[in-house]
Amino acid sequence: MDEVLNVFSVEAREQLEAMEAGLLQLESGDRDPETINAVFRAAHTIKGGAGVVEIHAVERFTHVLENVLDRLRNGEIEVGGEMITALLAGCDHIGALLDLVSHGEMEPNEELAQAGDAIIDLLKPYLGASKAAGGTLAAKDAEIERTSGTTAVSDCWHISVRFGRQVLRNGMDPLAFLRYLLNLGEVAHIETLTDAIPEAEAMDPESCYLGFEIGFRSHASKDAIERVFEFCRDDCELHILPPNSKVEEFLELIESLPEETMRLGEILIKSGALTREELESGLRHQADAKVGAGDTALPPLGNILVQQQSVQPELVEAAVVKQKVVAEKKAAEASLIRIHADKLDQLIDLVGELVIAGASANLLAKKSAEATLVEATSVLSRLVESIRDSALQLRMVQIGETFNRFHRVARDVSRELGKEIELVINGAETELDKSVVEKIGDPLMHLVRNAMDHGIEPAAVRAAAGKPPKGRVELNAFHDSGSIVIEVVDDGGGLNKERIRAKAVEKGLLQPEATLSDQEVINLIFEPGFSTVEKVTNLSGRGVGMDVVRKNITALRGTVEVQTEPGAGSRFTIRLPLTLAIIDGFLTGVGKSSYVIPLDMVIECIELAGTSRERDYINLRGEVLPFVRLRELFEVGGDQPPRENVVVVQYAGQKAGIVVDQLLGEFQTVIKPLGSLFRNIRGIGGSTILGSGEVALILDVQALVGRCAELEEQRVGAGGHLLEARA
Repeated sequence: MDEVLNVFSVEAREQLEAMEAGLLQLESGDRDPETINAVFRAAHTIKGGAGVVEIHAVERFTHVLENVLDRLRNGEIEVGGEMITALLAGCDHIGALLDLVSHGEMEPNEELAQAGDAIIDLLKPYLGASKAAGGTLAAKDAEIERTSGTTAVSDCWHISVRFGRQVLRNGMDPLAFLRYLLNLGEVAHIETLTDAIPEAEAMDPESCYLGFEIGFRSHASKDAIERVFEFCRDDCELHILPPNSKVEEFLELIESLPEETMRLGEILIKSGALTREELESGLRHQADAKVGAGDTALPPLGNILVQQQSVQPELVEAAVVKQKVVAEKKAAEASLIRIHADKLDQLIDLVGELVIAGASANLLAKKSAEATLVEATSVLSRLVESIRDSALQLRMVQIGETFNRFHRVARDVSRELGKEIELVINGAETELDKSVVEKIGDPLMHLVRNAMDHGIEPAAVRAAAGKPPKGRVELNAFHDSGSIVIEVVDDGGGLNKERIRAKAVEKGLLQPEATLSDQEVINLIFEPGFSTVEKVTNLSGRGVGMDVVRKNITALRGTVEVQTEPGAGSRFTIRLPLTLAIIDGFLTGVGKSSYVIPLDMVIECIELAGTSRERDYINLRGEVLPFVRLRELFEVGGDQPPRENVVVVQYAGQKAGIVVDQLLGEFQTVIKPLGSLFRNIRGIGGSTILGSGEVALILDVQALVGRCAELEEQRVGAGGHLLEARA
């Protein structure tokens, strides 16, 4: 049952996201009926799933939202800001109820129940009188029992359902579907079929052998009735005939069902779907048609309708084409499977160990000098690389899933602040590792909220500055130099450097006489406890946020940079690695030590001329290239080799060189995190295990490029000579 609840919770949250997205579209002016229908279907699916797994709190509450949306799609009410606000609050409440379910609680506590009642009170003006007063589930159960065996009228839907053997094993109760069906109308007749139950000695108590013939009075559509059985659709046989269907359609239904013909006919007569004369006449006509045609098969429904001139042949052909498209779509959806994240993580760990073992086998093969063994390990290495790439691709997800949640954030924050703010998303299809996506959500939340609160000015201020009254915040994502770049851009007033400096001096973060560059002043916003807001609000002012942003991004081996222009806005740029697990590396050697440089950041390798030994830069085709010597930086012992090499790397548009002794070639690198003791070492981003079993350090190219940039600034500032304060 826990597995069923987990599946329901995941799917319900997906539907909640669809509801929120649709509601925000409606509020922004979208009046496409399909948008309204999509929101209604999402609510309906959540309610249906909750009814099936018997989470009645979610079912009852979502039923209220569904009623409002039903009136909206029927044109009985119009879209309004207050209604959208209440519906979005309802989505939040459903999310809170799902949180309780994840902790094993099926009913809300008193506080949460009161919050739900308050939201229902907000929605009451949009509910019709009949919809506002709904019966309890117990009353609906009684209604099923009361109507069983009664006679229905001919204007009912006829539902034939035969549940599959696995329904009970999958944690589903057939009666739960019938209870949920009552949300759409009235059960006029119900007949329980037990013909499939075997003898006692052959019966499996965990298997379901039940079937139902139901006369159902409702104004709902066929799609709505089908969605009641959506959660068991692949494990049941379902037939639905509309009110006043033709005799031939019922005969075709009888033909397709496993029970004996006359028994089914008696059930149809009892339910009022057919009269005895209609049934007998239809069966005789059917038998005559089969004999005359020499065929034992019942003609398809489409042919019957055409023969009776009920519809045009073109319409039947169009319906067949549409059914084919729908079937293909369902087949494509069925090809997707859900995999628990822990299983993917375990797979990546195993692939990482496979990469290390493959490197060890390759090294031993080369030492043996056996040509056939070397060839075999070479093929093995290529296969391991393909497995690695495929495994990592499984973890790649589009960042748009994270970006889309900010539409709701922008909507709520702009209403709270009384500002008009437009959120624009670019590059939502950009992919990166799921572990990075999961951990980048909170930092992005801080940056987006700060951009709206601090960056975007009030409409009056913007109008005075000649700007449009509606502010603009952009979320951009793209790949660059083996990294993913995420930008949060606003067209607000920009950062006030003088105010930042004054606040830093006031808080003791900066001495009044200190000399800082503009960029260093801007970076003060990332200091713990720093805030330029005088008044604490729900959004900001507590000095908590930007330091957490930098801390979380640094933990992901990423960086965050700020660019600002007074009156024009600010740009926060986050750079992150595409994956935190396995990368292509470039193996180098310095003395007896080995170092790995991420291959995506390597541009080229050149030999270091002897004349460059006394300085920390070279002339690379007319361009000054600062470099760092790993031997000096990490104090590697031993004699300096007669020949050194420079690995030219690039990060965030800046080039630099890394001087090493040996170039050892490409290397599949399994990233192992450093212990807490080495966490703050600058220039090292992790470690890996070589095929020989030795440990190699992975270089933090961003830190090394930053060091080179500092040395270059010092050299330029000193008139071409480096300051003696080199680290």
